Amino acid sequence: MVRKRFICIGLVTVLVGATVCCRAKAAQQEASKSYEVTIDAGKVGEPISKYIYGQFVEHLGRCIYGGIWAEMLEDRKFFYPVGDEQSPWKVIGPEKTVKMSTKNPYVGEHTPEISTPGGIVQNEFGLTRAKEYVGRIWLKGTGKIEAVDISLIWGDDPQERQTITIKKIADTYTKTPLNFRAGATTDNGRLEIAGRGEGTFSIGTVSLMPADNINGMRADTLKLLKELNAPIYRWPGGNFVSGYDWRLGIGHRDKRPPVKNPAWKGIEHNDFGLDEFIVFCREVDAEPLIVVNSGFGDDHSAAQEVEYANGTPDTPMGKWRAANGQPEPYSVKWWGIGNEMYGKWQLGYMSLEHYARKHNLFAKAMRDVDPSIKLIAVGNVGNWSEGMLKNCAEYMDLISEHFYKKAQESVPEHVRQIPDAVRGKVDAHRDYRKKLESLKDKDIQIAIDEWNYWYGTHLFGELGTRYFHRDTLGIAAGLHEMIRNSDIVFMANYAQTVNVIGAIKTTKTAAALETTGLALKLYRNHFGTLPVAVTGDAEPLDVVVAWTENRKAITAAIVNPTENQQQLLLNLKGGQLTGSGQLWLIAHSDPLAYNEPGKEPRVVIEEKPVAGASNKLNVPPLSISIYKLDVK
Repeated sequence: MVRKRFICIGLVTVLVGATVCCRAKAAQQEASKSYEVTIDAGKVGEPISKYIYGQFVEHLGRCIYGGIWAEMLEDRKFFYPVGDEQSPWKVIGPEKTVKMSTKNPYVGEHTPEISTPGGIVQNEFGLTRAKEYVGRIWLKGTGKIEAVDISLIWGDDPQERQTITIKKIADTYTKTPLNFRAGATTDNGRLEIAGRGEGTFSIGTVSLMPADNINGMRADTLKLLKELNAPIYRWPGGNFVSGYDWRLGIGHRDKRPPVKNPAWKGIEHNDFGLDEFIVFCREVDAEPLIVVNSGFGDDHSAAQEVEYANGTPDTPMGKWRAANGQPEPYSVKWWGIGNEMYGKWQLGYMSLEHYARKHNLFAKAMRDVDPSIKLIAVGNVGNWSEGMLKNCAEYMDLISEHFYKKAQESVPEHVRQIPDAVRGKVDAHRDYRKKLESLKDKDIQIAIDEWNYWYGTHLFGELGTRYFHRDTLGIAAGLHEMIRNSDIVFMANYAQTVNVIGAIKTTKTAAALETTGLALKLYRNHFGTLPVAVTGDAEPLDVVVAWTENRKAITAAIVNPTENQQQLLLNLKGGQLTGSGQLWLIAHSDPLAYNEPGKEPRVVIEEKPVAGASNKLNVPPLSISIYKLDVK
């Protein structure tokens, strides 16, 4: 059934049971059919917002630390006592040689104090042969300390290490730079810090990164992020933000206190804060979307955060930013007020009535600092979104919606979940526009600022699930539904970018685009911007079409979730195909094919020229095709 929206060709239910999965080859051939659609090039919809290709990063698992951020050492500021079962640091020699001193700690609540001879060691980080590593260590000592040796170790032989010896240990904390070159590749690299002589020395903090890091970020991850080419990144959460104090992530990085992650497992090192996020966005050429803490946070702190980001150096927070080395305002346009405040899992969860008042309080305070900012409110289709739109419409520019989907056995059913979820959000908001007086003369569009599949084993740290070829088909189909509804879906932020249900996965020494990342990269870089009307029954194919910005070519995107090749006939009204163009294709015979960091990818984007005047397209099974077809 063709939907009434002018560019809608949806997916249909395809029942694939055990009998169907075992069908004979002849039956497979019979299932291959030819479909026909008409493209009316003169009927152009609202431009597709670039922001539907956005991303979301949160301080969860290995998204930031271990994914984007290049720090190799765990708990480098000693949140846990050395030797504790939760600490990655172990004592060299008798346990009593190391104690945690709470007297004037360098950072946090305590600092390791080590009696010589003695030391500490951390194991199990990745090293690559001949690669350089840089870092720093803050030390002070008392007594007759002969030296402190810092060794990078890549094997069990005494020769399989490089040692930096510090012979003069001051009685106040002094920073010493570290520079190593690994002699072998290993996933069990070690850093050993050991003192000689008679005395005690304290380690304020220590850091180790690959020398090719870019402003503290992993070069391999950044390379892939630049390929994704996302126009905007949402940060820092997510559930995390409702317990986050942004002020702890500002200033001298080695002096920022480590704290327990307020929402998830592990430690928040506070090494990656607002300033680092802005540097990150500039590095990948994306706009920042900063979410403020409306859970345990208050409107005054949110307003201060806006002032820190956007205030001139003569404002209190702008002065602080300038003192931290950034005199020019960041001019952050997009701000989210809170995350999923309707959910009982959320820190600071509260009733709709209470939160509507709190949202408006935050919005007023933040706009008083900078009236030009754009605000995204917390939404959730149903009573919550409707109530927010009734009571807060004057205090928002967009309203957020979130969804995640699990696995289905049938590939078409698995794929269809994502566009169905988008359509459900859109249809609900169209109804709100019809019935709510508060929306008269307003165009509050949707920001689907968390969306993805979420299922499977955590192979890449906390929530670090693997994605398969079938998932990328669903992500593409989800983008199709957003494109169909370009008048109401303004933003979407795929969650999350790295490791945690992410489009990129990393190991200790490698990074790779997930299958889902390929779809996001493909559409962002090659699909058009001006959607055009498509009519006809192409089910089970999912088809959308758009002009390129210069209107010299149309781009036709086709998702085929079936295991059979299909044919699609394109009838173009209002233009004539020249017969030339390009095809970008993601296809694989195995719906469970996946990509693995450090190995040749199994699922890739193929690019090939289109030649000849035929408008009949062969659509491979289990595929995403984007055709760019020149028009005269």
